[in-house]
Amino acid sequence: MAPSASSSLSQLQINEIQTLIPGLPNDIASQILSTIPYSYHSRLKPTCKSWHAFLSSTKTLFSLRYHLRRSNHLLVIFPQDPFISSPYLFDPQNLAWRPLPPMPCNPHVYGLCNFTSISMGPNLYVLGGSLFDTRSYPMDRPSPTSSVFRFNFADFSWEKLCPMLSPRGSFACVAVPDFGQIIVAGGGSRHTWFGAAGSRISSVERYDVGKDEWVALDGLPRYRAGCAGFLSGNGEEKEFRVMGGYGDSRTISGIVPVDEYYKDAVVMDVKKNGCGKWREVGDMWGVAGRGRLGKIVAVEEEAESLGEDQGRPAVFMLDENVIFRYEMASNSWQKESSVPRKAPFNSSFGFVVLDGELHVMTLLQGGDLVENRRSRQQKRGGTLYVQIYHPKKKTWRSLVTKPPFYHPLDFKTAVMCTIQL
Repeated sequence: MAPSASSSLSQLQINEIQTLIPGLPNDIASQILSTIPYSYHSRLKPTCKSWHAFLSSTKTLFSLRYHLRRSNHLLVIFPQDPFISSPYLFDPQNLAWRPLPPMPCNPHVYGLCNFTSISMGPNLYVLGGSLFDTRSYPMDRPSPTSSVFRFNFADFSWEKLCPMLSPRGSFACVAVPDFGQIIVAGGGSRHTWFGAAGSRISSVERYDVGKDEWVALDGLPRYRAGCAGFLSGNGEEKEFRVMGGYGDSRTISGIVPVDEYYKDAVVMDVKKNGCGKWREVGDMWGVAGRGRLGKIVAVEEEAESLGEDQGRPAVFMLDENVIFRYEMASNSWQKESSVPRKAPFNSSFGFVVLDGELHVMTLLQGGDLVENRRSRQQKRGGTLYVQIYHPKKKTWRSLVTKPPFYHPLDFKTAVMCTIQL
């Protein structure tokens, strides 16, 4: 059971002699300071000793913000290999950026991509991926990794966890916070530097956060890489649905390899002490329909208000410039809306959900925004243009921000994850 707000206040390591805000009791001042967005904490810590002590008590502060409903929905962006390039925390509500430290470096590996990032509580997990290892032969052939890292925002540090049983990249992954578990399914070894080839696997594993151990589950019916997954249900009745991806491949004229993409989905019952068998639910498209999935997001918190059955998330897919909504009952995709502004030529969209809204992100250069044409100097990273869709109101709005990246952000390879702090 989570501690109450009053007990959280009493646990804050603030000396009674120290005053947070002159003229106010510390308990009231604590509630006022707890409304400050997390992305601004590092800037405000040097204000005084009492503020530094208060904002450094992150575990209790997170609990206080949760009970006071002051948590912010933030976005973590991994622009490149996290071993050498710092990920960034982005607060779209306040247009604030904060760098995070790179993952612990391994001098033998480089070029990590196609990994998965997922959050649970104040922790950020980075799982698997494809990379190059200088100890392998040949060195120019990518291989999957089973490494797992966790970033604890309370300690603001990385730690290496128990590796997965099977190395994998480009796989389906879901967090089950009620059970303290993470489930991964499928995957392969494909690297973003290569458009084809690579291995595929069907293995499924479950990670126990408390025990720091992986357990093998019943494998997928077929090899499946590049797939997406989401969790549905509530209480003890949950389902893990994996859809799309590719398995077998064919060649054109016996030379050019082409992936065979799946049109179906498979479902597995999830329980705290075990999981059931996989069952197939059929094709999501007709014979003439498109067989390759776009980018998938699930709106969990607003599922009931969006008209979905209780415990079932509202699932959306971005396919080029069109957003589709997944009808779970009929196992089909229906058009939801079109993105007002298309992505520039030879670029792509980023697609995430934050606080129940769909964020469609693209990087624009100096001449792509009318209001920026008069600017004398543009950052090398370009301008981040975010189009935000509210599924319940069916309305669009937009925002513009300057990312702190020194190189253009490529949404085809960047990895993104949302977290609530």
